[in-house]
Amino acid sequence: MEEPKYIFVVGGVMSGIGKGVASSSIGRILKSKGFKVTAIKIDPYINVDAGTMNPTEHGEVFVLDDGYECDQDMGNYERFLDESLPSINYMTTGRVYLSVIERERNLEYKGKNVEVVPDIPLEVLRRIDEARCAAGAEITIVEIGGTIGEYQNIIFLEAARMLRQKHPRDVAVVMVSYVPIPRNIGEMKTKPTQYAARTLNSVGLQADIILARAEVPLDQKRKEKIAVFCNTLSEHVISAPDVDSIYDVPLNFEKDGMGNMLCDVLSLPRRSSDLSAWEKFVAKSKNGGKQANIAVVGKYFDSGEFVLSDSYISVLEALRHAAYSQDLKISITYFDSKAFESGKTPLEELKKYSGVLVPGGFGETGIEGKLKAIEYVRENKIPYLGLCYGMQLAVIEYARNVAGLAGANTTEVDKDTPHPVIAIMESQKENVEKSRLGGTMRLGAYPCSLADGTVVAQAYDKKEIRERHRHRYEVNPKYIEQLESAGLNFSGRSPDGVLMEIAELPKEKHPFFLGTQFHPEFLSRPLSPHPLFVAFLKAAGERA
Repeated sequence: MEEPKYIFVVGGVMSGIGKGVASSSIGRILKSKGFKVTAIKIDPYINVDAGTMNPTEHGEVFVLDDGYECDQDMGNYERFLDESLPSINYMTTGRVYLSVIERERNLEYKGKNVEVVPDIPLEVLRRIDEARCAAGAEITIVEIGGTIGEYQNIIFLEAARMLRQKHPRDVAVVMVSYVPIPRNIGEMKTKPTQYAARTLNSVGLQADIILARAEVPLDQKRKEKIAVFCNTLSEHVISAPDVDSIYDVPLNFEKDGMGNMLCDVLSLPRRSSDLSAWEKFVAKSKNGGKQANIAVVGKYFDSGEFVLSDSYISVLEALRHAAYSQDLKISITYFDSKAFESGKTPLEELKKYSGVLVPGGFGETGIEGKLKAIEYVRENKIPYLGLCYGMQLAVIEYARNVAGLAGANTTEVDKDTPHPVIAIMESQKENVEKSRLGGTMRLGAYPCSLADGTVVAQAYDKKEIRERHRHRYEVNPKYIEQLESAGLNFSGRSPDGVLMEIAELPKEKHPFFLGTQFHPEFLSRPLSPHPLFVAFLKAAGERA
């Protein structure tokens, strides 16, 4: 293929309708046709990265191998493409502007007047090209965050326009729009999509393909109406109804011929696709046997009157990947740890579950509720998996209730605790003292050595692993000997033996009680579930 190809995915009508899953699905389809594909996310935020965003506002912060903190859609790209992506594949308004300003300060513009247009869009295009070259991609998928018509993403749409003007046969635009069915009217309405298409036209772009999101499939009449008023072919209006699983989406798109449509738009030869492995995975997800009920005890679920599961999306998907690999049906229930803390939810509720997971987090809100939950599952032999903060809290609970260290805590919550079993990392002290908090944690993939004969060694079936981190605090080395004497096993450590990466109880004491300082969920894939989640679900399946 001579010229590189680009697909811009934009959103119409409203946010949260699945641009990320659509982009990921397009990537999966094109990869199944033998194309070398990469995916880029553009977020219209002034934040330089996603690390300082509250999960209840923006969803999960996903961490890449190289340590960059980014939007959860990057996790979807990695899961669907089954590839690890670098930080150049993610950009925000803040990151783009910061790069331009830094280049201006370094006289890289050679004294010329630097302006929003064209210099900001040109920097966007430079980054897109850098990501394409780094991946050696034939096709680059670029998801533009936000909704058409918002002031915040106009500059990125301008970049797409400039690229399409220069390479009209090499750029496709896919618009993901919402087609509502107002309850009191009872009819599917296409007018919002028509307005979205015209707003897209006003910035110089025309949608080649429209993905019409709706509660139910579109009928032919609506497809034809959208085609006429949005200036596209009716066969290029693809119905995208609500589905049971996001993993159904690529299969549904390909049934409608999306891959070959994009090949036509991009002047590429049509190719057959091979989604057989994906189809087997989806079939397993629907035909599981025994049911495992998993409780996730978190603190970022509440968003006003709603439950925001996006705060832990990688965790939830990793649980599903592992369950399907074990032919288990999985049911996930969210518990707000603050409800355990207040007594609003009795701890005995956890006895109904096959396994309990405590994910990562920061700060003191709800941690006493998590500690109560951890104590309950340890004493009642319920399989437990703690991630990052979930491991630290498991260490605190064990220190208090087994090792006899009354008042043990993390210095993140109580600086004056008599037993700081979790303390700030030496390398992080200066960052905290000087309030250098953005992008300064221990971030990205680091190696870890596993002890022989342990639960984790059996799960991974190897002695050295590499996992992604996101934390400032660690198990205090001063307490390791005392904790291990009390029966807690630090089965995974940094290669130099300084950092405790994994804590577990031996199987003779508990069917499965394990915590990781790292985030294994970031490396779980549909076709290759993470071994720790598989081990956890095996234990949960036995309890079920």
